[in-house]
Amino acid sequence: MEYIKKKILDYGRMIKFSHTIFALPFALSAVALAWEHHSPSFSDFFWILTAMVGARSAAMGFNRIVDADIDSKNKRTAIREIPSGLLSKKEGLVFVALSSLIFIFSAAMLSSLCFILSFPVLFLLLFYSYTKRFSKYCHLYLGFAISLAPIGAWVAITGTLSWNIIFLSLSLMTYIAGFDILYACQDIDFDQSQGLFSLPARIGPQKAMQISSMLHVATFIFLYIMYVTFDMHPVFLAFLGIIGLLLIAEHKLVTPDNLKHINIAFFHVNSVISVLIFIGVLIQGFFR
Repeated sequence: MEYIKKKILDYGRMIKFSHTIFALPFALSAVALAWEHHSPSFSDFFWILTAMVGARSAAMGFNRIVDADIDSKNKRTAIREIPSGLLSKKEGLVFVALSSLIFIFSAAMLSSLCFILSFPVLFLLLFYSYTKRFSKYCHLYLGFAISLAPIGAWVAITGTLSWNIIFLSLSLMTYIAGFDILYACQDIDFDQSQGLFSLPARIGPQKAMQISSMLHVATFIFLYIMYVTFDMHPVFLAFLGIIGLLLIAEHKLVTPDNLKHINIAFFHVNSVISVLIFIGVLIQGFFR
């Protein structure tokens, strides 16, 4: 029993399960926005949540396998489960295969359209693991791949793709890409030594952080456009104002000369932002 418990914890740490908090609220926000004209059942919620967990687990697990050799050379990442020997690559592959099947099965339980779309979506998610090897815009690709979550949730509930839900996905794409650029600033020297293509390693931390700031300005703008196109209740603007202040605070915490608060900015601030977006969408729905 202790062995099983340890393995579960190892797998959870490998995929950083707690980081699901970044994208999941956006997917749930899409469900809340669809709720006005469609009534999702409990099973819809269950299979959307299961699909989200399966897709993210598969993508993160695959990333850890693909990057295992590189991670073993980096002091910051050498303690990860596969480089440190807590999990083998074979165990990782089994985990990725099972997670992928869970995602595909969950999509099938939602609709035949979701089942068909699950295959290209899974490919796009897994392909991210190779982008840092040839493109400095890998952060934007990561944002794009994760931004499919709200669209997927919307399609699962409505059976169609509406143009206005795209603004929620664009806000997620720029939000993820922006803070992933900040996070990559920790490994500039290592990425340069290994010939990797992170944006900070290629153009320097100062310019990279400026791009990150612009992306987060775009996040705020896309959220406002979503507010307008969905004709949301003005109460959402209060949440949007707080989110704007938190985005500013994130960029005050992390500067080219000071990265010591990067974990606070990356996890704590971003977690609050994600949750606030969902709560704001949910509460404005009740007011309407």
